[in-house]
This record gives sequence, C-alpha cells and structure tokens, in this order.
Amino acid sequence: MILCNPANLDEKIKAFSAFGDTGKGGVTRFSLSPEALAARAEFRKRMEAIGAAVVTDDMANLYATLPGTEDLPAIAAGSHLDSVRQGGNFDGVLGVLSAMEALETIALAKVPHRHPLTAVVWTNEEGARFEPAMMSSGVICGKFDKQKMLASVAKDRPGYTFGEALEASGYMGDEANRLSPEKYAAMLELHIEQGPVLEAEGYDIGVVDGVCGMINFEFTFLGQADHAGTTPMKYRKDALYAAVKVIQHLHDELDRFDPALVYTTGKISAHPNIHTIIPDEVRFTLDARHYDPAVIRQVLSVIRSLPDEVARCKVSYAEAWSRKSVAFDEALVSMVDRSAQACGYSRLRMHSGPGHDAQYVADILPTAMIFVPSVEGHSHCELEYTLTEACAKGVNVLMETLLEIDRALS
Repeated sequence: MILCNPANLDEKIKAFSAFGDTGKGGVTRFSLSPEALAARAEFRKRMEAIGAAVVTDDMANLYATLPGTEDLPAIAAGSHLDSVRQGGNFDGVLGVLSAMEALETIALAKVPHRHPLTAVVWTNEEGARFEPAMMSSGVICGKFDKQKMLASVAKDRPGYTFGEALEASGYMGDEANRLSPEKYAAMLELHIEQGPVLEAEGYDIGVVDGVCGMINFEFTFLGQADHAGTTPMKYRKDALYAAVKVIQHLHDELDRFDPALVYTTGKISAHPNIHTIIPDEVRFTLDARHYDPAVIRQVLSVIRSLPDEVARCKVSYAEAWSRKSVAFDEALVSMVDRSAQACGYSRLRMHSGPGHDAQYVADILPTAMIFVPSVEGHSHCELEYTLTEACAKGVNVLMETLLEIDRALS
C-alpha cells in the first residue's frame, strides 16, 4: 500500500496558510479575492509541476488532471480554497491539499491507474463574499440559475457582482470543462469534521454516508414599546420576554426527540435595543438539522403548534430556507470504509451536519466524503486545527479509495 509523506502535506498546509494569513493563526480568503487568486495560482503551479493538465470552467472551478493509461472517465477529489472571515487553515483547503498530495504521491511513485485522476477546486463554497454558499458546484449541478449567480453582489464591495469578479479573475474558462457524468466517474471530498465527535470518541476517520437535512425558521414577536421605569410588570407587552419563553419552550420540546437532532438559536435582534425601553419587536432564528426527514417533521410540528400570542405579544414565524437530506453513493461509501480498514485506521460511519459541494455533486455523480478529526471541534474560527498525522491518515484513505475506484470501475 502506498502512503503519503506527512512532511510534504504539512509543507502544503503551511504554504497555503500564508494566503490571507490573519496573523492570529487563521485566514481570511474570500472567493476570487487577491488572496484566493494567489492560492489558485499556487495550486496551478504545483499541479503542473507533477504533470497534471489544469483547466477551468465557466464558473472558475479548477480541474488538475493526471492522465490515466486508458481512455476512461476521470475520478475526482477536491474541495474549496475560499474561507469565512477569520476562518481556519483547514476548512475546505485541506480537501484540496489532500487531493494534491494524493495525486503527487501517485505520480512520483509511478503508480499505474487506468482512469485519469483530477484534483478539483470549487469556487465560492463558503458564500462569505457572494451568496449563496456552494455557488459554483450548485450551478454546474443544476441547483442554481447561472445568470442569477453572476448577478450576486459582493458583501465587501457594494455593486460589484460575482460576474465582474469572475471576469477580472482570469480564471473564467469554458463551460465544456465542467465536471459532468460524461467525463467523470466519481468524486470524493475530504474535509475536517468541524465538530468534536471523532476526536472525543477516538476515531481516525469519519466515513460520511450523507448530509443532514435542515430547516431554518425566523420568529417574530410584536409587543409594545413603553417606558422601562414607569410600566408595571403586569401591564407590559415585552417582546423579548415572550421570545425567551418560546426559545425555552422550543428547547424543552426538541430535547425530547432523537439526540442526533441539533438545533440552534443563532441570530436574535431586539428593537429599539435601548436599556430604558421595553422591546416592542424581537426576531430570532431556529436552525434544526437531522438526517431523518421524520425527525425534521417532528420539529415542524412543534413550531406549528405555537400559539399566536405569548405574554400578551403577537407571535408569527416563517420558513427562511430548508434543504433535504442527501445520501451518498453506498458503493463509494463502502469503498471509503474498506480503505480506512485496509490502512488500519479506526472509523465511524456518520452524517455531515454542514453542507458541502459534495452534496450537490451527488446528484450527478457517485460521491462520498471522508472526515478527519477537528481538535476540540473548532471550525470557522482561528482555533480550527487538525493534527498533521490525522490529516495524513485522511490522505492515505483518500488515495487508497481513488485507486480502489480505479480498479473497480470498467
């Protein structure tokens, strides 16, 4: 069995951490920003150095391909290079670096493979600069309208569209270069877990069999803004108090369901937000995620059973957005599992809570994901970290799976 060199992988991690370095252990590398373009240039340079042919498609997705010995569809692996503001050095980029390391190891060791092997860089996965997230994989997989995506306006530059950034980047290629079922046989995405489970439970590898469905609701509470010093408690219509009661009720009810259900009140606003005035309008969001649609339906039933009035305040809610669960290709998932076993690594079958480009690709190609542990579960922050040894184990599983797919497919 061929194994990667952890020192080579560590060098790549450190090199790419320089693109958008915050000086505090993390990066800010927005999609198609100068920092992201510099990272792309480094990707291209390194992949061409090992003999890969690098092309881009019309959404600036990058494809670096090592030729196979036969005229067969390619097997892809990759992730994204863009980050959130003050994010970590592993989210997304580790999936790209792992694909680079796998292809480099295979090329330098002259390991024969019938299928071409492609390292992919997806554009604008995070949605931190241009919304929505997973934009470019979504376009090529038929989830988003391309023209609407081109019109998406940058959060850091008023009036500047994704289309304009695409044109200026120098990475807008040909639509014919898109990942498609005609040209690709399968795709793998290695990613940090972004949660604490693998580390806490002592597993080397997460074998990801799908992405959880989710719902996101916004709740609104309307009360009356009155003086905080002169309005007796029994006469108040305090929208914040009403919201707190409902948040507690939701937590109490949802705690009764499957413990794999996760839910978050992540955003809350109060008006007028002045310490001497009783709040007259409060809004908060509820994000709930689970792999089983039946559990999501249970959450919906709790939401829909809320009264129209709480603590003398009017209550309303509306769905902001939702997504269905996505199941990855079972044959590919099993290959990942066998590869981890062959490498001698402990592994856990699990679902992904966050969304990833792989969930869109799964609609058009057999797809699977590999997770590696996140130290203390930190992600989307500068504390995000995964040990080099753990990253290397992920690369070895990725590499073994790529070669198993190559052997298995005709």
